[in-house]
Amino acid sequence: MGILAGKTAIVTGAGSGIGRSVAELYAREGANVIVSDINETEGEETVKIINGQGGEAYFIQADVAKSSDHEKLVNETLAKYGALHIACNNAGIGGPSAATGDYTVEGWDKVIAINLSGVFYGMRYQIPAMLKSGGGAIVNMSSILGSVGFANSPAYVAAKHGVVGMTKNIALEYGPQHIRANSVGPAFIVTPLLKDFDDATMKFLESKHPIGRLGKPEEVAELVVFLSSDKASFITGSYYAVDGGYLAQ
Repeated sequence: MGILAGKTAIVTGAGSGIGRSVAELYAREGANVIVSDINETEGEETVKIINGQGGEAYFIQADVAKSSDHEKLVNETLAKYGALHIACNNAGIGGPSAATGDYTVEGWDKVIAINLSGVFYGMRYQIPAMLKSGGGAIVNMSSILGSVGFANSPAYVAAKHGVVGMTKNIALEYGPQHIRANSVGPAFIVTPLLKDFDDATMKFLESKHPIGRLGKPEEVAELVVFLSSDKASFITGSYYAVDGGYLAQ
């Protein structure tokens, strides 16, 4: 039996990249996985992959920037599997690249809506469901940029710092009620978020990681699954980098 046997998990942004890897590993460890994404085609593909590996997964489309979609997501999860024990709030976007004084208000609003408000909305509805299920574990996807700055990414940096702070609050508020919450800070990972970067930019990003390469989604998923499991039963309110040494500099 896997370390998540008998558990039900929600993963947002599970149609590709880190979210897909998390969903796959959750399923391999025995969880019933609700695969959620705004992109129906990619989300259904994740479900197909998991089911093809003998896992249990079900797709629910949701736009994380809409609180009503999170409410629907949790309600449909409960209707499907009867409980909620784990949530990985992973969905996010990179947003425009511009200095703060030139950053568009529209760009700011969109990044904050998805990367920060989307995490709050998720937890707002996940937590009551977890309380009814006897407790649970939340893993929020921050970034190395939840710990340091990065020029020309003010909205992303602000949102990811905010995710770290919100996660600490959940640990304080709900620890006595058996809900743990931690945040994970990946460095630059080979995902669709990097698809528009040219070779020179990719080489530059690789050079920023002392380990000499970018990360893989599967490497992030391993940490997420550990934090979601009872193996991490005394770990809450913390931030963990998966960064190839990026933050050691």
